[in-house]
This record gives sequence, C-alpha cells and structure tokens, in this order.
Amino acid sequence: MSRQQHITRTFLELADTLVEDFDVIDFLHQMTLRCQELLDITDAGVFLAHPPPHLHSPAPCDPGPTLQDLLNTACQQGPALDAVSTQRPVTLRSGDDAASRWPQFAADLQRAGYTQAIAVPMRLRQDIVGSLLLLHTGPRTLDAEDFALAQALASAATIGLLHARTITHQHTVNGQLHTALHSRIMIEQAKGLLAARQNITLNHAFDALRHHARSHRTLLSDVARDVIDGEFTPVIPPARPRAHPTDAE
Repeated sequence: MSRQQHITRTFLELADTLVEDFDVIDFLHQMTLRCQELLDITDAGVFLAHPPPHLHSPAPCDPGPTLQDLLNTACQQGPALDAVSTQRPVTLRSGDDAASRWPQFAADLQRAGYTQAIAVPMRLRQDIVGSLLLLHTGPRTLDAEDFALAQALASAATIGLLHARTITHQHTVNGQLHTALHSRIMIEQAKGLLAARQNITLNHAFDALRHHARSHRTLLSDVARDVIDGEFTPVIPPARPRAHPTDAE
C-alpha cells in the first residue's frame, strides 16, 4: 500500500468513528498508531485540556514506564502545553533550548532516549481541546508535508471529540473528555490484572482488551470493568511487534 493510500484509509477510518457514543479511548489510541505509521516517528501522545489550561494524557494506553514519566511531565511543561496555550505548533529544536525552557521535560526526554519532540494543537477554528505530541529517536526531522499531515490528523481528532456539539450542548463534549480520563484508570487496572493472570506483557494485555472490544462492538472501559470484576478473560491474540526506544517490560 502506498503512503497516499494509507493516508486515505486512515481518514476514512477516523471518519467512521464519528457516530454517537463512539469509544473515545480507542479513537485516541488509534490516532497515536496512525501518527507513528504515517509520519515515521517513534511514539505519539494525545493530550486533552480538561479543564483548560490543565492537560491530561488519556492515550496511548500502553506506554512503558519511561514514556509514561515523560507524558506525565509533558502535562506540566513542554511543547504539548505550549501548543495549547499558543495554539501553534511547537518544536524542540535543540537540547540546550529544551533545557532552558522546560528543564524537567528535557531531562525526561533524554532519559527516554528521544531526540526530537514536536507538538501540534488540536483545534478547530476557535475551539482547542488539547495537543498531539510527536516523539522521535532518529536524526530525521519532519518536513513541511509531514507537518501539514500531523496538523490534519490533529484536526481530525478534534472533530471526533467535538462532534457531539452538533447534537447537544457543550457539556456533552466535556462529559466525553471526563469519561475518557477516568476510563483510562480502569483500563490500566485491567491491563495489569490480565498481564498477571496470563503471564504476558502490559502491551499484549492491552491488545487483548482492545481486540475484544472491537470484535464485540463494545467500549474498552466496559471490557476493562468485566476483567476487573473477574467475569471473563478475553482471548489473547498473537503478540504484535513494538519498538520503544528504552522501554522494556
């Protein structure tokens, strides 16, 4: 499949989620995977401003501990937060620049093995719901075409999160974001329980939860709740390869 065909398929896939009660967690996780594939980056994270200007990171749901530390710090300082406040893309241009602007973020970035960090705002006209953080370990930098694609993906995510506004009032959107942030806690608990029960990695456990949710057309949070309550154990699919710079489980 060519890159252009992959881009087309991705936007069709994202558009297919624009239905009532779509799974926010699965939607945002899918966004991070498509960013990795289309932009040839190492990792991606979505940050939601709920309530503004505070950031929270509900996706990805399966980071290793080093990446998770970086995402936690990025909620307090760094390109993701600046992209929300300025509503413009923010690029980490050098280690010295990052250390002076965001000392803790720069330290966590280096510890995680990343060499680049770029954030684009998730906004539609005057509405901004968060930012998309792109992380890379190689020397390649995003060109103008990549930047345009990253912003288009961020805009697609924004539309997905704001689509309820066309049906009801703004509080519906806020409710979706609130649910996404709290659902993550339950999903993380279910991942840990499933990994321990089946002697598999956390990443593999998340894949099993997500596979069951998608194949049975149910929400990730509902699957996680059933696993926590001990009602069932989802079928474990074959592990898929992953590549994180320093995270090993």
